[in-house]
Amino acid sequence: MSALYVGVMSGTSLDGADAVLVDLSSKRPGFVAAASIPFDAPLRSRLAELCHPGRDGLDAAGECSVQLAQAYADATRAVLSTAGIQAAAVSAIGCHGQTVRHRPERGFTVQLNDPALLAELTGIDVVADFRRRDVAAGGQGAPLVPLFHDAVFRDKSLNRAIVNIGGISNATVLHPGRPLTGFDCGPGNLLLDHWAAMHQGKPFDRDGAWARSGRALPELLSRLLQEDFFRAPPPKSTGRERFNPAWLSRRLSGSEAPADVQATLLELTIAAIIDAIDRFAPGTDEFFLCGGGAHNALLRERMAVVAAPRRVSTSEALGIAPQWVEAAAFAWLAERCLKRVRLPLPSVTGARHDCVLGAIYPR
Repeated sequence: MSALYVGVMSGTSLDGADAVLVDLSSKRPGFVAAASIPFDAPLRSRLAELCHPGRDGLDAAGECSVQLAQAYADATRAVLSTAGIQAAAVSAIGCHGQTVRHRPERGFTVQLNDPALLAELTGIDVVADFRRRDVAAGGQGAPLVPLFHDAVFRDKSLNRAIVNIGGISNATVLHPGRPLTGFDCGPGNLLLDHWAAMHQGKPFDRDGAWARSGRALPELLSRLLQEDFFRAPPPKSTGRERFNPAWLSRRLSGSEAPADVQATLLELTIAAIIDAIDRFAPGTDEFFLCGGGAHNALLRERMAVVAAPRRVSTSEALGIAPQWVEAAAFAWLAERCLKRVRLPLPSVTGARHDCVLGAIYPR
């Protein structure tokens, strides 16, 4: 069996599909190539609509699934072309799909995807539907990337946290001699991106430039942090079902300057991360950021100030660029599935037992 795997990921930011080609012949993945395919505006809009209960339909979900599979296929072909690798050399694509509803408390999670079509379009076996097996075993179904973080980022002597800042932020706690733990922290980019789109007409606030022009509002930040989720103990996961524009609107007085709200939302992202790690993983010495939020210069600066004197860096310092960590994780999870490896999820998701994650769709 080939050691080459493609990992494909699209996250709660709804910005596009990331694909990485990795060589898993050794413990640390060898990165061969990477590619990104942006989602067009209509698809992004429909996906965002589907994230909110009560306003979706089966036709829309089915159509989006087909369009997603086509985007995932384009990303896969792009990464193989960049690497000069033929599809026949790849063992499998690990494709997470697009989460539009996450309700583990009700026993389900929904990721839109058409893995059969993806296999048809690429001629490569596809492993998909990673989260539902964990939910079936009583787990949260998220976060799953801590398993990958543990495999490639753990240090024998340093108390380390890997912080993924996508639409939602999550943390993996890697303390020597202790079991793996991980949990969602709260909103990452999704509220920041929403507010920038609403007031600036831009998909995101590049490097936090607009937030830098405002000032954080302590009273607003305090109201935002009153959300019960922040104090709930792990295992826990969340998504747009909880943190969404309506949630934010209910907490605004209406008199705030938009730039000040943006600055406050950036502080909310940071506070949610630091507070969660300090509360549930005391003694953490260093933080490594990955995901889209790791590219926000102001967020990195403020995170370093709030976390001081602890080290704050990005996953680049550990050998993997921030934007490719999550897609690589699903390539790794695909390999684990093909080899029928039961993964130790209970300490992260609260599942009753270890599980093999993923469903296989042959080419």
